[in-house]
Amino acid sequence: MEPVPPPAEELARLDRELAELDARRAQLLTRRAWLLAALRPPATAAAPGWNPSAWGAPPVGRPGAPAQPWGYVPGKQASAPRSAQNVLLTLGGLLLTVAAVAFTLVSWGSMGIAGRSAVLSAVTLGALITPAVLLRRGLTATAEAVTALALVLTLLDVYAVHAVAAPDTDGRGFTAVACAVLAALWTAYGLALGKLRLPLPAAVVLAQWPLLFWAWAAGAPALVVGWALLVTAVMDGVIALRGRGLGVRITACAAGAALGLSALLVGLTLSTTASGPLGASAPGALLLAAAAAALAGVWHAPKGFALVGGAVAGLTAVAAVGGVPAAALPDGWPVLAYLLCGLALTAVVRTRLPRDAARGVLAASAAVVAGALVGAVPLVAAVLLGPVTLLPDVWAGSPEGFRSALGSTLPWSESAMAPVVLALTAALLGSAYRWWPSLVRIAAPLTAREPGTAGTPGTAGTPGTTGSAPEGWSQGAAAYGAGAPWCAPGGAAVRRRPSEAVLRGAAGAGAVALGWGALLSAGAVLNVPYALAVGAETLLVAGLLALAVRGAGRGRDTAAVPVTALVAAVAGAVSVGLLSLASEGASYAVTGALAALFAGAAVRAGAGVPRAVCAVAAVAWGTVLTGFAGRSLEFAPYESAPLLLLVPALTVLLGARLRRDAVALPVELAGVPGALVAVGLAVSDAPFLALTLALCGVLAAGAAVRPERRQAAGRLAAGLFVLAAWVRLAASGVSFPEAYTLPVTVPALVVGFLRRREDPEASSWTAYGPGLAATLLPSLAVAWTDPDWQRPLLLGVAALVVTLLGARHRLQALLVLGGAVLALDALHELAPYVVQVAGALPRWLPPALAGLLLLVVGATYEQRLRDARRLKDALGRMR
Repeated sequence: MEPVPPPAEELARLDRELAELDARRAQLLTRRAWLLAALRPPATAAAPGWNPSAWGAPPVGRPGAPAQPWGYVPGKQASAPRSAQNVLLTLGGLLLTVAAVAFTLVSWGSMGIAGRSAVLSAVTLGALITPAVLLRRGLTATAEAVTALALVLTLLDVYAVHAVAAPDTDGRGFTAVACAVLAALWTAYGLALGKLRLPLPAAVVLAQWPLLFWAWAAGAPALVVGWALLVTAVMDGVIALRGRGLGVRITACAAGAALGLSALLVGLTLSTTASGPLGASAPGALLLAAAAAALAGVWHAPKGFALVGGAVAGLTAVAAVGGVPAAALPDGWPVLAYLLCGLALTAVVRTRLPRDAARGVLAASAAVVAGALVGAVPLVAAVLLGPVTLLPDVWAGSPEGFRSALGSTLPWSESAMAPVVLALTAALLGSAYRWWPSLVRIAAPLTAREPGTAGTPGTAGTPGTTGSAPEGWSQGAAAYGAGAPWCAPGGAAVRRRPSEAVLRGAAGAGAVALGWGALLSAGAVLNVPYALAVGAETLLVAGLLALAVRGAGRGRDTAAVPVTALVAAVAGAVSVGLLSLASEGASYAVTGALAALFAGAAVRAGAGVPRAVCAVAAVAWGTVLTGFAGRSLEFAPYESAPLLLLVPALTVLLGARLRRDAVALPVELAGVPGALVAVGLAVSDAPFLALTLALCGVLAAGAAVRPERRQAAGRLAAGLFVLAAWVRLAASGVSFPEAYTLPVTVPALVVGFLRRREDPEASSWTAYGPGLAATLLPSLAVAWTDPDWQRPLLLGVAALVVTLLGARHRLQALLVLGGAVLALDALHELAPYVVQVAGALPRWLPPALAGLLLLVVGATYEQRLRDARRLKDALGRMR
């Protein structure tokens, strides 16, 4: 039963649902209005933002006007003339630019000061005045081309002034001043001639360089260069938010991103390479200023930019604050300082930042935590996989410390922070799991859906909200989301959010996994004694099993914690099992404890996968324990094979005891690997192999007693018994094929007889064919190469008996097989005499006899054909 929420929480939930319904109603009404406008006659007014030509609709002209070509837009030139015009203007501007550059570089020095001034003033002034005249005449494209020429001329004028008027001036300082002056000039020019699109973006580009070249000219340190980059990036951010025109905003945004990233790289490099806290405080101030600027911009930025800005601000703040104490910490420990700062970012849920910005800050916090956890992975992997190195030297003796048993060359002093990082993160996730309802109430403003959305984060809302559709789009398209399929509810592909139970389970699972890793790695970092490490890891497996058993069967949404605990328990059991191989006593103690722990967990766990996994693990550890017993008794590998069959025998008994229980089949199948290992160990000795196969057959026959296992286990038992007999015969030097085939034939014929008695309609080929073929065919093959007379005689007698039985009881398989073997055996026996007679007869006699036979057959063909048909029908009536 679901718990009844408190009144305050239920009221908040109802308010959210009502807001969603209102937003959905507004979207549907907007879409309805758009559709009605689209269905109106062409003479009526179109819906707001509707542009027929943009959607491919043919334009409607005034009555009597000449028809316009498809794609014609009133008030604009055709596409072909416009393209030709652009090409001509571009070529003209390029030619004028080349001429100006050539004049400045080549002919400038041959003129006097008066001529220089006159040319410079006249050309530049003319290039700046001409666009204004062209705009009044409506020649916008031509004005843009002349403006581009004017821009190049101003740059050439600056170069000319430096080359002639101030040649001794420092080039970097002069460039800084010139860029500032040109940026101011082109800003004023662009504002005065608002229809031109080039001046303002050009001014933005020129404004990027004054501070940077000033710092370069002054020989400023890297920190000052970083501040210059940051101040310029902040200016670009202001322009991107408040600038006029899309081109200006895009240019400022791209430039601000590049310079801001450069400033962050400078500050981060200086912070991480600082020699102490005081040295790290100055670049920390630069990074904090960058974080503050990013947060200041998110209040007015669109949705996507607000999210990125919040993430950048969070990461930058972590680098700024964490870099100061990190500079004083030894190697490996600075990660802890950054982790603490990253965790402190979660306090953003208590602030009044915009929702997308707060989400970005939380994403930055998660990224910092994930980075810290990645640094701890090598140590945990070394603790888990390190004991594999003990396999070549089993029971070589207990090492002195935990690290000696791992065989790892990790820098342990630098890895000392890993357990602390893991434990701290595990504690945070555990706290979130424990107090999840309170956390949900605190984070409710961040998880609530925006008004005007379809319940999907990131979809476009209604106009006027954050993330609204761009200008020029129809309201219907904006309400339905950019690029989203209109057939989807709300106009956006609905993405189901994970439920609170799933999120809480994920937090609990992370806490379990990270806490387990912290405890494992702590023993390696502290280098505890070997016995203490083995005991602690065994107890840790016991605790994980208890947690898995306690939480098993509570529901799919809450199964993350017990499943994670079970997986960790299995992995930890394998690791501690390998770790115990260094000592004989530790191997017995750990393996026995693990077998008992998993068996107890299987008994206590409810029905389901955890119970089956625990049962299988208990069987596996029991098999390992019997293998240790054989090694302790100093048995040869093949002598240990029967001992390994003790656990498979117990699984057969447990299967019979559990009967219809769902865990019965996994338990029985878990004993199969032990039997296979026993067979593999016994391969080197044929008598022991035969014994092992026979014992496996006995176990399979015991399982076949149960009706639900009879078919599969019965066949397996028969095959194992036959294989055991063959191996025993081969070991005894028996080479007669009948000794191998008769043990198969007799049971097969008995089974066939029982089958025919239960089902008289069963085919004789199914009942008796396999058994008879198993003996007759191999014996016939050997008889054809046997020079003695006893085997062919006995085979012929047996085939004759089989043939007579088939004829007596009208059994097709016996008649055909027995007759065929009898004929081939007789042919084998008569072949020498036929050859001898053929050699004594004249050479003309065999062809004559063959011709005579053909004549007789041809003369009686119809009769022979009727006889063959009767024989076929007679055989067909047999079973």
